[in-house]
Amino acid sequence: MAKKAWIERNKRKAKTVAKYAAKRAELKANGDYEGLANLPRDASPVRLVNRCEITGRRHGYSRKFRVSRLTFREMARTGMIPGITKASW
Repeated sequence: MAKKAWIERNKRKAKTVAKYAAKRAELKANGDYEGLANLPRDASPVRLVNRCEITGRRHGYSRKFRVSRLTFREMARTGMIPGITKASW
């Protein structure tokens, strides 16, 4: 499990991105890069990190299921994900 501080930091960044999204779009459309530079660093969506919804792990993240590979495997084995079964041949 990821440190709670990292998870909370990412949530705070997401709020900042949402807050400044319209202003960023307006500044980019006008080509005002000096104005963009004056916005907070966390206002850029590039600074957000994809994290597992359950554990907070950032590596091995699957966008389709929004969980890490380890959580996906565990959930698939217990039948928590519809349509996913263990391969056997």
